[in-house]
Amino acid sequence: MGVRGMAETGIKEVALRAGVSVGTVSNVLNRPQAVSSQTRQRVLDAIKELGYVRNDSARHLRAGRSRTVAIVVLDVSNPFFTDVVQGAEEVVAQAGGMLVVCNSGEDPARERHHLALLEEQRVQGLLITPVGAGHHKQLERLIERGIPVVLVDRGSGQNNRCSVAVDDVLGGRLAGQHLAECGHRRIAFVGGPFTIPQVADRHAGALAALAEVGGIDLQVVETASLSAVAGREAAEAICALPAAKRPTAIFCANDLLALGVLQGLTTNGLRVPHDIALIGYDDIDFAATAAVPLTSVHQPREQLGRTAAQLLLEEAEDAERHGHRHVVFQPHLVVRQSTVAVKRKASR
Repeated sequence: MGVRGMAETGIKEVALRAGVSVGTVSNVLNRPQAVSSQTRQRVLDAIKELGYVRNDSARHLRAGRSRTVAIVVLDVSNPFFTDVVQGAEEVVAQAGGMLVVCNSGEDPARERHHLALLEEQRVQGLLITPVGAGHHKQLERLIERGIPVVLVDRGSGQNNRCSVAVDDVLGGRLAGQHLAECGHRRIAFVGGPFTIPQVADRHAGALAALAEVGGIDLQVVETASLSAVAGREAAEAICALPAAKRPTAIFCANDLLALGVLQGLTTNGLRVPHDIALIGYDDIDFAATAAVPLTSVHQPREQLGRTAAQLLLEEAEDAERHGHRHVVFQPHLVVRQSTVAVKRKASR
């Protein structure tokens, strides 16, 4: 069945396939106890064969197409995503639509739940920062139903969806180069889980930069999440190391981790940057206002959201003429006090 057929499959088609009335199909969906088991199974088989998805919002859409766009983010409490959402909401609102925000909490099961509900609601389009690489069946099914999908803060090797991302390998490289130029030879990378592509890319970039210099040890402290709490826990593990093995600099996969690390180091009597230099990623507003202003890799957060929303609305308005694009922004390093005070050769 083609894309258009799948997008237009409705209760009448289900009734025709099952050989029952529209009312019987409605009863199976809303009052299954009122239908015999044999008839109910016939209707359920027809629903499965046609790929029908119940549209709970149909009564609201009879006058026109849905103007609701959804965005699913990894962590709604992370200021990075707050800024991305703000940029997207600005564009959607200007187009007369509404943006609904869903939080996956870095949990694949929770993400699947949100996508299933959004599929039922027949949203105009979906913006998503997926927990994994973003190539799973639910996204493919949304696209097959004619619902545009744009990956946010993720690259995409797929030709059936747009994506908006930042070159995180370059960002990691910038961080690694900066710490090496400051004279550090024992550096820790704090971040995780590595199943999140950004974490893996930022680590890969730093590793490549340090390999070019040579003689630098990059220790990995993997975290269960990208939160300030995880950062504090990582700092405790680092502080527990003997001074001769302790890193003299730390690169965190995002600013929330870095702020947690800063708190943990301070609690344990270590000074930033005099004892340990610290660099984050994202350059959220809190980075510049921390007790020790944080050096960070800057991402154009609101621009990510705006560009993703623009691509989605373009496809929603004219899918046949729309050409899928993969936009990649370049990050840059913002140097502040958490690293600049260290201009000496760090102890080996």
